Amino acid sequence: MSVEYTVDELIAVCVARQVVDGEVLAQGINTPLVMAGFILAQCTNAPNVRFASAIGQSMCREWGTLGVGRIEDFWLGKALMHVGFVSAAADLLPKYNPKEFFRPAQVDVQGNFNNIAIKRPRMRLPGTGGIPDVTPTSEHIYLYVPRHSRVVFVEAVDYVSGMGYAPHRQGGFGPRYLVSDLGEFDWHDGRMRLIRGFPGVTLEHIQKKTGFALDVAPDVSETTPPSTEELRLLRDVIDPLGVRRLETLGGSARKDLLRQILAAEGAL
Repeated sequence: MSVEYTVDELIAVCVARQVVDGEVLAQGINTPLVMAGFILAQCTNAPNVRFASAIGQSMCREWGTLGVGRIEDFWLGKALMHVGFVSAAADLLPKYNPKEFFRPAQVDVQGNFNNIAIKRPRMRLPGTGGIPDVTPTSEHIYLYVPRHSRVVFVEAVDYVSGMGYAPHRQGGFGPRYLVSDLGEFDWHDGRMRLIRGFPGVTLEHIQKKTGFALDVAPDVSETTPPSTEELRLLRDVIDPLGVRRLETLGGSARKDLLRQILAAEGAL
């Protein structure tokens, strides 16, 4: 019997499946969809992971349900240690070699990605954070795109904040994996390719939504849906307020959900 699920839940499950037990997982400032997947991994296949939280600038073993208005209190209160952002980016994280999922505003076929600005229409983006420091050396760069479109997947990024593959960069540098709301991708010979499509999504549709010619793995398959237990954990334990959904919504729907979450937290 098939179980009903939403695309945000499938993305979170895909994130969890990429986690290896014992890893350090770096959490971004505003990445609840990824954090839901990281926590799900600790609850299932990777009980010994640790979280490096940018929100609390801390290293954590424990976790709590996802939130918005009071999430800083949690990460600050549960930390095993606290460090400043500069020390974390320059000293601590390179030693731990963490796995991190970045959300690019633009990404090209070689995995270069942009979080600085878009030229046309002119738009300033959130900025780079520690991305330029991490991507030239890390072998654990992963990406996620909650809304797959030709605006995100482009022939050439306007600015490079995250480094991808190039002929002179051999030996494992560049993104390893990307999950979007349409499927899962890797980089083979330095080019992005489809390895698994989400159930019900055709190759033609994925290519139509991608702004460059997409390679396809010879053994391309369909992503395995979430299990009943994975959905229970996401909905009832990890994220009962649905914070993860904020990344897949836009406009008034996103604003409405944000108000609901803040009201439920008593943070309005």
